[in-house]
Amino acid sequence: MTDSLTRASSAASVVLLATTPACRLSCADGTLLDRLGDQLATLSVRDVQVLTPGGALLTHGEQPDAEHAENAGGLGADLRAVAKLARGSTGAVVVLPADLVAHTDALGLLLQHPARGSAALVSSDADGGPLRPPVRVEGGRVVAAGSSFHTVPQANATFRGVLQAGEGDLASLADVAEELADLAESGRLGPVSTIEAVDLLLVGMVRAGARVRAARLGRLHADRVTGQSTCDGAMARLAEVDEDQVRLDTAIKDRDGFFTTFFVSTWSRHLVRPAARLKLTPNTVTGCSVALAVLAAVWFSAGTRGGQVAGAALVYLSFVLDCLDGQLARYTRAFTPLGAWADGMADRLKEYVVYAGLALGYADGLPWQNGGPDGIWYLAIAAMILQVVRHAIDFAFGGSVADANRIGAMWAKPVRSLLEETDGRAGAPAPGVLGIAHRLERDSIVRWAKKMIVLPIGERMALIAVTAALFNARVTFAALITWGSVAALYQLTGRIARSTR
Repeated sequence: MTDSLTRASSAASVVLLATTPACRLSCADGTLLDRLGDQLATLSVRDVQVLTPGGALLTHGEQPDAEHAENAGGLGADLRAVAKLARGSTGAVVVLPADLVAHTDALGLLLQHPARGSAALVSSDADGGPLRPPVRVEGGRVVAAGSSFHTVPQANATFRGVLQAGEGDLASLADVAEELADLAESGRLGPVSTIEAVDLLLVGMVRAGARVRAARLGRLHADRVTGQSTCDGAMARLAEVDEDQVRLDTAIKDRDGFFTTFFVSTWSRHLVRPAARLKLTPNTVTGCSVALAVLAAVWFSAGTRGGQVAGAALVYLSFVLDCLDGQLARYTRAFTPLGAWADGMADRLKEYVVYAGLALGYADGLPWQNGGPDGIWYLAIAAMILQVVRHAIDFAFGGSVADANRIGAMWAKPVRSLLEETDGRAGAPAPGVLGIAHRLERDSIVRWAKKMIVLPIGERMALIAVTAALFNARVTFAALITWGSVAALYQLTGRIARSTR
């Protein structure tokens, strides 16, 4: 990992569960507890509290007093301490066992994610065990979680011990922790131990209806250990992975559009590290992308064949930088709401400036009367309006889904008993049009065709560049309107099908 990367401060509070003897195991950085403290400092986590076996919450590095050092409070006391912290917190709370051996970037998957919502660190390895309880992940969410008391049919992943409760789920975390404490102290959960505290909390949050994002490890490692030999083995596995290379690979979207995947990301990935070393921010790269788009519009407005070709090349380079700003943001984890908003606004600005440049070049200074030659201004405005409508379809649907989920959660959360030993399968095959779409998704050709038909920004920029360089603005606008109309109809059909599911 490069030290030159600028990391945003994490707003999460972290409670380290130093309640098992394994947290005192030795490693190159001291004890496992010391190592985790250093990793959290690297991730700019400012609020770290250590939960000792006596139930005391201490700041990292503080030593427990004699009373707490001698008093082992047990699982119930640990859970009540977590509940107390959750009720007093104003931001996300991360519960992290101090017997964990993990890559720093693995912890960053939760602590530096811009959403700050509830999430759990999971591995795609479905081979569950005492320190890696099984979970089932569907649609990027943990929909079922297990422990030594709770089983999970059709498990497809394992929980690796790190749980984050978003601000909206803090009350749920506190309620679950207190209920679990009552059940554990009354013996109704069987012979559970303090080592399972975080596993039980995940079970409780999922069954209480919290939307827990599955933060997948990928090639990174995170393993809880019980003895020195397992600790040494886990540390050796960390050393086998090039953490910085994994960070770079995950910064490049693997489910992007066809043009972006094969004609941009294949080489823009080589610009990410140099940009990070130069301390360029994603917003700076976005500004450079806008500047290239403006230069492209200037060349297009010249109306010459050379100007068309030069403008097309600048449109392509502008889009490369548009991809690079997101890749750089993911690589450096420099996420800000302003950056996300600026990136979206810049995309629209660049596109419409290019439209204006193409129309000006085609009109060659002629007046606007009757829409200019061949109605070029009418075509430019029609292409712009169509793009606005398509974005309205997307954003309006996304907003309605978010509102429906929020209202549904307010009305009634699907609470399930924490005493159930089994967890039936939630969810069912999608019916009708959506069911057919999901089956077709398995075919790679169909999958790429579905990505292209919606005319994402990569395909739009490629369409503009190619038609402008080889033909003229009238052909460019006709192609945008034709393909865009098909895309709008496809999107509208899909949104209606999902709305009636």
